[in-house]
Amino acid sequence: MRWLIALSLVLPLLTATPAHAEEGLEAYRTQEVPWRACGQGSWCATVEVPLDYGDPGGARISLSLRATAPAVPDGSRPALLVNPGGPGATATDYVSYFADLVGASVSETYDIVAFDPRGVGESSPIECLTGPETTRWLRTDTSPTSPGDVRTLLRRAAAIGPGCLRMSPELARHVGSDNTVSDMDVIRSALGQETLNWFGFSYGTLLGATYAQRFPERVGRMVLDGAVDPSLDAMELSRDQSRGFQTAIRRFAEECARAARCPLGSSTSAVIGGINRLLARLERSPLPTDSGATLVQAEATTALFFSMYSTDLWPLLEDALASAQRGDGTDLAGLAAIANQRTGPTSYSSNINSAFLAIGCWDSPAPPGRDGLASAARRWSKGAVVPDLATAMAWGNAPCSTWFGHASQPPSPVSSTTDAGILIIGTRFDPATPYTWARSLARQLPTSRLLTFESDGHTAYGAGSACVQRLADAYLLTASLPAPGTRC
Repeated sequence: MRWLIALSLVLPLLTATPAHAEEGLEAYRTQEVPWRACGQGSWCATVEVPLDYGDPGGARISLSLRATAPAVPDGSRPALLVNPGGPGATATDYVSYFADLVGASVSETYDIVAFDPRGVGESSPIECLTGPETTRWLRTDTSPTSPGDVRTLLRRAAAIGPGCLRMSPELARHVGSDNTVSDMDVIRSALGQETLNWFGFSYGTLLGATYAQRFPERVGRMVLDGAVDPSLDAMELSRDQSRGFQTAIRRFAEECARAARCPLGSSTSAVIGGINRLLARLERSPLPTDSGATLVQAEATTALFFSMYSTDLWPLLEDALASAQRGDGTDLAGLAAIANQRTGPTSYSSNINSAFLAIGCWDSPAPPGRDGLASAARRWSKGAVVPDLATAMAWGNAPCSTWFGHASQPPSPVSSTTDAGILIIGTRFDPATPYTWARSLARQLPTSRLLTFESDGHTAYGAGSACVQRLADAYLLTASLPAPGTRC
């Protein structure tokens, strides 16, 4: 897997709408959406879509929807579909949070709706790994330092794809993002919406951009926060993310060193040196934790990656690193468990660890094998602030190297003939979706406008900026885009 925890990056099939995509779908587009109250002020429903859009009369799967109100299919009230990222992150659990996040006028104007993409959460979830297999994979050393480490990593990585085919044989070849974009249009129609209003974060921006290309006349209000650049291949994406996380780690170290009582040292170099020494120590031997399990290096790197997603996590990381340097891995293991959605030694709250790979590897052209990954690891780690993180970013592509199927089309810039304005938001020091990607996507979509958030962390909306909130809400309410060059 690539080292993105809940918000990751894959390549869509950015091709023209397949000829079959509009054929045989009338029954799906006009289906009744049976809303029911499902607690916490939410309404739930399921929508049926074809398993294979090339055979719409064949097998069907169900997608799970959740909304702030029972969106009625008469078009009398607009729906705003939201996606928090992924691939593999559930969206239905996000509805209530997002409804509280947006301004009151937005929540009063729209029915906020989310759906778990196919293969995710409650939407025909795909399984590629058992609980014990998931734990073993997440503890696998992705910064290998010996031929034995490399063999172990590649052997375990190569077993994941066959696991999908064994545990989810029908679904495994039909979970790609191109299918999800087709699902988005079926949902739009079933909800009685002439256009799709979309708020996508991270991977959700890629779904939105692909929709704008395939269905340009059906684009409504579209916010793309934490943009992905669809012109890059899998290794180029990982390379850019590696650089982004290195920048974030340095900024974390600088921030800690400026504090009066930084537990990791009084200078940036001291903080970074401590992190590197800890990872080297974990390469030799795990640390004990309160749970009785041990903390291995792979979990420590996961905790580091995860903590770069929000500056709110930086104080927790400081304390966790300080404890680990004293020989206690409990707090770092706790951060890794949250990142991986682990609820017990071999239990997890969702299927994200399977869906992340099943969707990402299917969408992406095959990355290189052993020699190519090793070469990338050497190049990316040279001069890196924390070399083990750069190495992990490269070797994290190993499962996709031997995947059973990949997109046939190479990556290419997205394009769209839509005349709808699209709001793209890029965070200056976003580690997971670097700011350069937002600039690139804005160039690719001629009716878009880029809003820059001068801050750290992954994505901008809901990160505490009244400026971002005001401008994004104004766009959702009036379709007015910020002035060119606007920064918050």
